[in-house]
Parts: sequence; structure tokens; C-alpha cells
Amino acid sequence: MIDIKGLTKRYGEVTAIDNVCFCLEKGEILGLLGPNGAGKTTTMRIISGFMPPSSGTATVAGYDVLEEPREVKKRVGYMPEHPPLYNEMTVGSYLDFVARIKGVPRNQKRSSFERVIEQCGLQKVTGRLIGNLSKGYRQRLGLAQALIHNPEVLILDEPTIGLDPVQIIEIRELVKTLGDEHTIILSSHILPEITMICERVVIINEGKVVVVDSYEGLSARLKDSEKIAITVTRPNDQVIPRLKELTGVKEIFADEGNPNCFVIDSEVKSKIGEEVAKMIVNEGWGLQEMKLMSLTLEDIYLRLITGKKEILS
Repeated sequence: MIDIKGLTKRYGEVTAIDNVCFCLEKGEILGLLGPNGAGKTTTMRIISGFMPPSSGTATVAGYDVLEEPREVKKRVGYMPEHPPLYNEMTVGSYLDFVARIKGVPRNQKRSSFERVIEQCGLQKVTGRLIGNLSKGYRQRLGLAQALIHNPEVLILDEPTIGLDPVQIIEIRELVKTLGDEHTIILSSHILPEITMICERVVIINEGKVVVVDSYEGLSARLKDSEKIAITVTRPNDQVIPRLKELTGVKEIFADEGNPNCFVIDSEVKSKIGEEVAKMIVNEGWGLQEMKLMSLTLEDIYLRLITGKKEILS
């Protein structure tokens, strides 16, 4: 559905993005991550036909953004970080205006209007002035304008920025629902949001793609150790020294607030879980719980951006 190859954008001597490459299959939700100024918005603007690249190619549904921008725009709904809203218009008149701009056929405008009103939860505010809407409703309206022509592709730049926790959850659930019918690129600084919504992640830093992978793939790629959380019911002062004797154990961290709990840092390929469980049972320490601790997306993101392994320790 979307194919990006060697995408580069220069502003004079400044290179905003450099040789960006990734692709999306139809119906996929892809997360675009990176610090401020990394090149996320520039990439999305090029894909949506808002600006041309300096070099490289970007195609949407087989249409090149530079050679056939009109065909691309028919198939893309773009919600920028600050949606293009007009405060003096009502919600209804604004959506009618956007539908005409985006070429929605006259005989489909009513059904398109009703569809996005329901999808975005705008039923209570269709007659209200946009200038009087809350931030949450303004974001919903920004999403509605991107959806009004029922595009195949949705590009959402920080759709939950500035929202309260309840509004974030509402928009997040809405985006997940839209993923059933649209291919979506979602840019966000809220890392748990990417984890909950997106199937794959593209991390950009200083204009270059650092990695393209699933969350599970990123975690597996970066881990050079495993952490196992242990809870026992009858600990004594020999638990940690004895477990340190096992081959593959790198370090053991005790929980100062709960002497029954501790974390074993082990070599990835050691697979010591079975040996740990056997020792705890044989020594009568009372194994209550043992679970493998996974990296969070925040751990992975910081490690890729900074290159510091100690962030994960």
C-alpha cells in the first residue's frame, strides 16, 4: 500500500530526512517514533503529498507522490499535529466544506457526513462553533476531516497531543477501530500508545531510520540479557548467594521493600529458569512466582536513540 525508498528532504544545507526507507501492507498500523526534529512530520507530509521530496520515491497504492499527487491525495487522509480548523464555522458546515474540497460526490456527501460524525463521536456538537469546542472534540473533528472522503490511508501526526487521559483512551480506541478498514501511519511521543495500537514501529533519529521492526522483534534484537522476577514464601540469607552459583547468572537484585522478591539478570542463552526453580524447590524456599521480565518500548526507544545499554539495566 505504501512504499518509501531513499526518501530525502533538504532545506538548503540542512537535511531534514536522509534516505528514509520503509513500507506498509494494506490494513497495517505502523508507528512512527523519534525525538523532536527527527524528521517524522517531514516524512508524513511528503507521503501525504503536502510537500515534494528532494530525492527518493514514495508511492501510495501504486501512485507516486511526485508524479501523481492528485491520485495520492484521493487515497490519503492526513491529520496534522494541529488540525486545519476554522473557529467561526460550525462542525457541520466545516465538514461540508471539507467534503467539497476533497471531491466527495454530491450524492455521497450526506452518508459521508453521517459516517464520520458517528465514527468520531461528534453527534452532540454538529451545530456548535468550532471555536467553542474542547481540545478533545477539536482532535475528533481533525480526525473526521481526514476521514470524510473515506481514504485508504490515514496519516495521523500526534493525534492525542494535549488531551487528558480519558480523551487519550477514547482516541486510541477509535484509531484501533479504524485500523480494520484503513492503512494507518501513527506518529506519537506517547510510547505506550504505540505499543497498544501499532503492529510495527519505525524509529527515526536525526533524519535517518534507526530500525523498522515489530515490538517483539525490537526486544529480541536488543536484549543481551534476560531478567527473571522471583517471589518466594520462605526466604533466608542463603537465597541470593546460592542462586549466584548457577551458571549464567550475571547479577541478582533484591527488592528492598519486599525481601521475598528479587530479580535475576542472566545471559540470554543460558535458559536458567528450570535450574532456578529446581534449586528453590529443593532448598524449601517456597516458589510462589517466577516470570520473565520483558523490555518496554521506552527501554528499547531510549537505547536505540542514545545507544546506551545501561538504560536497560
